[in-house]
Amino acid sequence: MENKPFLITKKLQPENQESPIHFLSPWLTPAKYFYRRNHFSYPPLTPRHLWLQISGNVSQPRSFHLYDILSMQAKSLILPLECAGNKRAHFNPKVYGEQWKDGAISQGKWTGVPLAHLLGQTGICNQTKEVLFEGVDFGRKPNKEDMIPYKRSLPLETALHPDTIIAYMYNDKPIDYKRGYPFRLIVPNWYGMASVKWLTKIELINDSFNGPFQTDDYVYYPHKHNDHDSFPVTTQQVNSIIQQPLPFSLLNTGVHEIKGIAWSGKGIITGVEISLDNGDTWQRTVLERLNEPYAWTKWSFLWHVEKKGEYSIYARAKDSQGRIQPIHAFWNRKGYGYNAVLKVNVKIE
Repeated sequence: MENKPFLITKKLQPENQESPIHFLSPWLTPAKYFYRRNHFSYPPLTPRHLWLQISGNVSQPRSFHLYDILSMQAKSLILPLECAGNKRAHFNPKVYGEQWKDGAISQGKWTGVPLAHLLGQTGICNQTKEVLFEGVDFGRKPNKEDMIPYKRSLPLETALHPDTIIAYMYNDKPIDYKRGYPFRLIVPNWYGMASVKWLTKIELINDSFNGPFQTDDYVYYPHKHNDHDSFPVTTQQVNSIIQQPLPFSLLNTGVHEIKGIAWSGKGIITGVEISLDNGDTWQRTVLERLNEPYAWTKWSFLWHVEKKGEYSIYARAKDSQGRIQPIHAFWNRKGYGYNAVLKVNVKIE
């Protein structure tokens, strides 16, 4: 009987689970292994949630039924969604929040209709600055009494990008309930908080939205005790992980494959290097890409090792914008965007 991995539980209420990313090799993450990030309990859905309402600064407010959207020309994208708090557990000094390790990221094929196409049918009034998205899920934030829905906005330019889509399928099947059925916003290159699940309302606004998931959470706060120099979390950092070998593995002498994945929210991955001498020298790995503009890159390296002892394996990725993983992460008190070079320690016996 084949052994299979499981999701890694971080919290049950609301449910937050990591993907077993170190044991997944397909380009497309099966739905059952897709990481789960929730701020609230799963929402109750009714037939009215099969409608998507667009209002605000539009010429003609409209509501689109799921069947209306299914009848439109579709677009498919393969891309990774990554929680902004992915790798938070690696920060030093430690920060509060869900202690994600490496698995708050998954990649799949999303199919839907470009948001720009829907907005073309409602019209966009002058002075529109942002597009506001509201999910069905709701609840209370800690130390708050009021019930609030999950709401976030995008700059109009990002919302109108041809690859910002209203998705209704994942890996060629209807999006399942826990991943946002029936509608999920998909925003390529941005961290996952932008891809609102259970999407029910879209509103065009002429100012900057300042809801709690926009101007409190998902903000980089560089200082521990004040909000000076803060700025919003948006696109993914250049990043990578070592999938195999696992940390603190016991290995024999011989040939071992070191492998992993790399991704970036700006441009493409142009190289991944590994170091086996604590960063003194770096060696190139072999890259494997899909013909998809947003997909992560697989990388591998054959390590010939004959000398017994303890080793540290470092990996760092570079992208086409000239960004490279730093030795030290940009510390921020909510623990977003960790992308420092990670190391895996192994012992050759």
